[in-house]
Amino acid sequence: STIGSFEGFQPVSLKQEGDDQPSETDHLSMEEGDQDKTPVRREISRQSSVTKSTLCPNPYHQPYISRKYFVTRPGAIETALEDLKGHIAETYGETIQGFWLLTEIDHWNNEKEKILLVTDKTLLICKYDFIMLSCVQVQRVPLSAVYRICLGKFVFPAISLDKRPGEGLRIYWGSPEEQSLLSRWNPWSTEVPYATFTEHPMKYTSEKFLEICKLSGFTSKLVSAIQNAHKNSAGSGREKELMVLTQPILIETYTGLMSFIGNRNKLGYSLARGSVGF
Repeated sequence: STIGSFEGFQPVSLKQEGDDQPSETDHLSMEEGDQDKTPVRREISRQSSVTKSTLCPNPYHQPYISRKYFVTRPGAIETALEDLKGHIAETYGETIQGFWLLTEIDHWNNEKEKILLVTDKTLLICKYDFIMLSCVQVQRVPLSAVYRICLGKFVFPAISLDKRPGEGLRIYWGSPEEQSLLSRWNPWSTEVPYATFTEHPMKYTSEKFLEICKLSGFTSKLVSAIQNAHKNSAGSGREKELMVLTQPILIETYTGLMSFIGNRNKLGYSLARGSVGF
């Protein structure tokens, strides 16, 4: 509403002596007088928004995030493959049939960046330092010893405090029931009779990584190699048969403080962590 809509009343300004500035009522009366002379239609213009919000389907598409991983640096994965080919041929005398980049999840739910190699007789699980471009550790698993592969989602005990979503693959070459209590509760134990893997976080950065980080491609190649190794192995008389099961994969961790700190900071990956000073 405006003051001019009241008939019979005129706005009165109250001024003190020496006050030359017009008051609010003076402004209103002047505006009302101007409106009587020349009515002006006032409109409020609204400008359309110039900003847009879009959802990224995968945050690893952003180049500045993918560059933090040394494995994505130009020539890093090619150098690793050549180094491992030469090392395997010289040490074991075997030829590599397949090459994959995956994430291993140990029995304490810690993530570790690993290169997996498949030969005619062996599965090689390699820890490679992409910063120094050198192989740190190689775990050699005979394909003839693998008797079970499980595919499924990760599950945890009901009281576990650090749970992970997603699904993965577990390879058994020994019975978990025969695992000692010491190795089960030792986070650095190398006597665990199985290995668990999931896809590497850099899978969607390029077509090259999409191929070598695909869990389904690794599974199909591994199953075929294991079946051939079982046929060709000279066993003790009874023929072995590989079991491929689809069932939940249990990771038996409860407190999970160690994995919580390590996985949130990506301590299992060769990662650029910025400048650290004291």
